[in-house]
Amino acid sequence: MTRYLARRLLLALGVLWAAYTVTFLILFALPGDPVSIMYGGDSSDITPEQLDALRAQYGLDQPLPVQYVTQLGHALQGDLGNSVVNGQPVTRLIADALPPTAQIAGSALVLAILVGGGLAVVATATRSRRLSGFLLSLPPLGVAIPSFWFGLTLVQWFSFEIPLFPALGNQGFASVVLPAITLALPTSALIAQMLSRSLLHTLREPYVDTALAKGAGRTRVHLRHALRNAALPALTVTGLVIGGLLSGAVVTETVFSRAGLGRLTATSVAAQDIPVVQGVVLVAATVYVLVNLLIDIIYPLLDPRIVTGARRRVAPPTTPTARPASVPAPDRVAVPAGGSR
Repeated sequence: MTRYLARRLLLALGVLWAAYTVTFLILFALPGDPVSIMYGGDSSDITPEQLDALRAQYGLDQPLPVQYVTQLGHALQGDLGNSVVNGQPVTRLIADALPPTAQIAGSALVLAILVGGGLAVVATATRSRRLSGFLLSLPPLGVAIPSFWFGLTLVQWFSFEIPLFPALGNQGFASVVLPAITLALPTSALIAQMLSRSLLHTLREPYVDTALAKGAGRTRVHLRHALRNAALPALTVTGLVIGGLLSGAVVTETVFSRAGLGRLTATSVAAQDIPVVQGVVLVAATVYVLVNLLIDIIYPLLDPRIVTGARRRVAPPTTPTARPASVPAPDRVAVPAGGSR
């Protein structure tokens, strides 16, 4: 188990380093000058010497490798630098924007697991073919619906037609409901689609027929035996959709005018605020890596064969014990067929 976790931790660190490096290279390749954008694209009011001084202040006058090594070293120490646009520390900007995004992302994840998992269980447990077919047709429809259109439709219905929830802002729990539902729609559809397929495949396994033949109820077999074995693919999808929740927050927070990590990312990319964008990507990658690392820890609890199988793959092949040199090998004497020695 220790070796298994150590490999997963090394992979997690590699993902963080790759995310930071790719983001740095992409932002550096974008056209434009962040210092000029800071003044609204019009640098006629300041002298070239002042622009050079600002570039030197943010380290933008140094060669690309020097900038990369310097910023990476500061990031390893927990210093993500200052915003090029307003000069505030990046850690403070992210700390202020992270809680609103965590509210809708966490609520959306819980809602997606409950709705998607419940839909898959009911669709595979019912004996009505019509109901099962109808429920299994809902996940592809949920994946196909655009999030921005669905969010605007919710605002039209439940903010203007039936004023139950606020359409804009971050005031109270009521303002979290519609954004969370908007984020949860595609996520719950993916979970339901994967879990239902895995359950249908698992229910055809011989041990399910054996459990039923021994007198176990269908509900117990479905929830206790089949669901546990079928949960591994759905658990993998749940870890992958965390990144989708964070990226979907950009659209959702724009539609509902929420101040959060999504809007901070959109405004920072538009202004080419490289330190802020790198900080946001690093935080999102950290959340993604931690969630998948937690899922890797849960895997052996659901199926211990994952760890034992990995141990067997890395175990060296056994070789026959060599005979000591002091013990001579027995002489082989050919015995004719039907004769005796």
